[in-house]
Amino acid sequence: MFPKAYIQYLVHFHGDRDYFECHEVLEEFWKEMEPGNKESAWVGFIQLAVSSYHYRRRNLAGALRTHDKSAAILSLNKEKNEELGLDHDLLMTILKKRREAIQAEAPYQSINLPIADESLRNLCISQCRKQGFTWCENSGPASEDLVNRHSRRDRSQVILERERALRQRTKEKRQ
Repeated sequence: MFPKAYIQYLVHFHGDRDYFECHEVLEEFWKEMEPGNKESAWVGFIQLAVSSYHYRRRNLAGALRTHDKSAAILSLNKEKNEELGLDHDLLMTILKKRREAIQAEAPYQSINLPIADESLRNLCISQCRKQGFTWCENSGPASEDLVNRHSRRDRSQVILERERALRQRTKEKRQ
């Protein structure tokens, strides 16, 4: 009923609070399902994870910028949000409060998405347990690995792909 990538996103968002991983799993799914659709609800959820990642790192400008993008996209996707088992109105309230917290430079606190669909919530809780996470536990001080995950990952494949794309564009310009 719900896409596997979305379940993984929710498990990381509410379980280990690994927002970088949230971004990764949902971005791949979005690229497969709705490539190029920047107003897709998937993009809104990706941006929400990115905003949470920035906020926890105290990059308030980045957190606010990506939060506003997320909120704008998700506000346009009421039907999709509800189809994905969320309470849209409560989601918008949570996002408004998160924006206020970022603007006030309040210390980071994790948020929970308002899952209205009981079967989805139960599935996510079960997956969290299997992965050794606690569902909806407030994130205390995060590990250095979690906070700076973007700088600790292997980027060799990304770099190779960018170089290949640049060579391709250069080749096409010559022709």
